[in-house]
Amino acid sequence: MSTTVAKHVDVLVIGAGMGGICAAARLQHAGLSTLLVERADRVGGRASTFEVDGFKVNTGAVAIENGGDMEQTFTDVEAELRLRYPEPANVFRIKGKTVNPARGGWSFLLDQITKKGAKMLTQLGSARRGEMPEEQLTLERWIAGATSNQTVHRLFRNLSAAIFAVNADEIPAKAFLTYFMQKGAFRTFGFHPEGTIGVCRALADVVTRDGGEVWLSSTVTALRTDGARVTGATIERDGRTVQVTCGAVISNVGPEATIGLCGEAALGAEYVGSIRAGARPSANMIIHVASRQPLLDTPGLIVFSATERICNAGNMTATCPELAPEGWHLTVVYAVPRPAVGDFDSAIELALALQELQEELPGMKDPDTRVIDARVMRDDWPAQRAASGYELPRNTPLDNLFNVGDGVRDYGDGGTQSCATTARIVVQELLEGQVATA
Repeated sequence: MSTTVAKHVDVLVIGAGMGGICAAARLQHAGLSTLLVERADRVGGRASTFEVDGFKVNTGAVAIENGGDMEQTFTDVEAELRLRYPEPANVFRIKGKTVNPARGGWSFLLDQITKKGAKMLTQLGSARRGEMPEEQLTLERWIAGATSNQTVHRLFRNLSAAIFAVNADEIPAKAFLTYFMQKGAFRTFGFHPEGTIGVCRALADVVTRDGGEVWLSSTVTALRTDGARVTGATIERDGRTVQVTCGAVISNVGPEATIGLCGEAALGAEYVGSIRAGARPSANMIIHVASRQPLLDTPGLIVFSATERICNAGNMTATCPELAPEGWHLTVVYAVPRPAVGDFDSAIELALALQELQEELPGMKDPDTRVIDARVMRDDWPAQRAASGYELPRNTPLDNLFNVGDGVRDYGDGGTQSCATTARIVVQELLEGQVATA
């Protein structure tokens, strides 16, 4: 295998997931020469898309919020965010009926379940005023303090699973409530007609449009350091070993994997120990179903309230018929195993989720309906690299090495929006610090 010395770049970005690609687009548009390296043959990571029998199947995220840092990223880099918005966007399946929360918020929603929701509403009101539960209190215990109604418990569990890929006993109530009461959850969101990869491709195009480079099917195998700084990287690409020098590095592969690239000695025992002790990745299952008739009676996302594993589902082709061959519909279903943080039997959990899906959606029994893709996201390809409430730091002991992505999001943030936020914050720090280019 030959070795080639590549030109120097101001910033190397490792991983073209949502955090990395937002960072790379911002950096290159700001005038810093940027190299974005992705080991897969396409951009997007856990927000990418591939084809199965003519269906465009997303690898993870499907709903992209407008407003906030995602939309602002596109505005700042002068790109078009081509989303289509389902109406209504979010609904709930309660006692066999589809309920639209826009009609009356939490009060209306709880009233569909129980006439004894006063204490629950009081607790939600307190959280809205900033009176949050103590850090150690789980969402499950917080709900139990207000009601024993099992439908309420399942509803909140499924909301937690849908947004954060954890069960109610695996997330602090404070983190859940911060998202729903202070972070503006349930903003308008859209689907991309090319699948979620369309969002990421648009940002990758910004990198190359403005003079940067995007290397796919390429792997960063090591980062070189000198004292308190990263000086370069070793990259395997097209059968060659490429040595790149750089002024700074942004990693979107997660803090643990970044340690492996630098080596423990370069980052110090205290930092390495804290990351490994604090890392709590969470898992989920994603099921794509093809059908001749729509499986859902709503064009957006629906959250279930009578299930133990499947948590929500999306009617993708109601808004974006391009995602399926003509005459077909595509439904995406999310499920979270028990436990989502820790070890579990993937085959058993997936089978239980599929069984629930058969029971919840009558159209699953149609002879033309079939599961075209079912995958478990866990281990080094988790749903979330850090469970909500247990986020890891963006900064590292090295002056010019930073993390972005869902593992280092702000407390109480969720979804792809949180990845865009980490990119904005880190890029701003780099720009203000005037990254060395020599």
